[in-house]
Amino acid sequence: MMELDTVLRALLFVSPVIAGVVLVIYARSLTGVNGLDDLSQSDTKHRDTKHRAEQGDAQAQNNFGAMYLNGRGVFPRNTTKAAEWFRQAAEQGLASAQHNLGVMYHNGIGVPQDYTQAAEWFRQAAEQDFAAAQYNLAVMYDKGRGIPQDDTQAVEWYHQAAEQGFAGAQHNLGVMYVNGRGVTQDDTQAVKWYRQAAEHGIADAQHNLGIMYLKGEGVPQDDTQAAEWTRQAAEQGIIEAQFGLGLLYGEGRGVPQNYTQAIKWFFRAQRNRALQKLKKILT
Repeated sequence: MMELDTVLRALLFVSPVIAGVVLVIYARSLTGVNGLDDLSQSDTKHRDTKHRAEQGDAQAQNNFGAMYLNGRGVFPRNTTKAAEWFRQAAEQGLASAQHNLGVMYHNGIGVPQDYTQAAEWFRQAAEQDFAAAQYNLAVMYDKGRGIPQDDTQAVEWYHQAAEQGFAGAQHNLGVMYVNGRGVTQDDTQAVKWYRQAAEHGIADAQHNLGIMYLKGEGVPQDDTQAAEWTRQAAEQGIIEAQFGLGLLYGEGRGVPQNYTQAIKWFFRAQRNRALQKLKKILT
C-alpha cells in the first residue's frame, strides 16, 4: 500500500485524472505474491493469466502488465516488465493497453519519459473511443506536449470524452467555452459542462459553476446556488472557494450572514495556502 500511495502522490502533480486512471489499473490488477517471474502455484487464476499472456492473449497481457505495475501476483514490483506487457497488448490493438502504455511514457514509469510516444499511444486508444485516452490526448493538445499545441484539436477530444461522461473532460471543455479557446466563447455551454462535471464531484467545476451563478454568466444570477456550489468546492479543499465562501458568509449572500462562519472559512483557506507554499518549498 505504501508503494501505491507514493506512486499516486507523484502522479497527482502531473494530472489528477491520470492518477485516477492508474488507480483503476491497480484496482483491477490481480492479487497474490510470489517470485519475480513465477506466479503462485496455488493460484490458478494467476497462472492462467500468465499462460494466456505468453500465448499472446492481449487482455491477459494487459492484466499481467497491471500485476507487474502493482507488484501483485508477482514480486517485487517491476515497472519495466509492466511496460513490456502493456506494449505487447498495445501492439495488438487493445485500447486499454495503448492507453496504459501512454500513461507509462507520459510519466516515465518503466520507460524513459517521452511525451511524443505518450501522445501517439493515447491517439491510438482515443481513436477506438477509449474515453480516458481521449481526455489525455486532449490535454496533450491543450498543453502542447509531444504534439503541437492546438486548441481546436483539444476541444474535439475533450468533447468526445465529455460526451462519454468523463468528468475531467467535461470540466476542461467548460473552461474552453468560457475562454473561447478552440470554440466560440459561450457561457451557456460552459455552464452546461461545468454542471455535469460538478455533479460528478469535480471540485474545480463546482467552484467554477459557483462563480457563474454568482456573476449570472450563462445562467440566471442566483446567490443561493452560488453559495451551494462554492461550499461543495470549499469542502473539497479548493482554496479560492474557501475564501469565496467566507466572503459570502460575511456579506450574507446566498447564506445567512454569519461572521463566525466567515472567519472559519477565511482561516481554513489561509492555513491551506500556507501549507501549499510550504509543500512547494520542501519539494
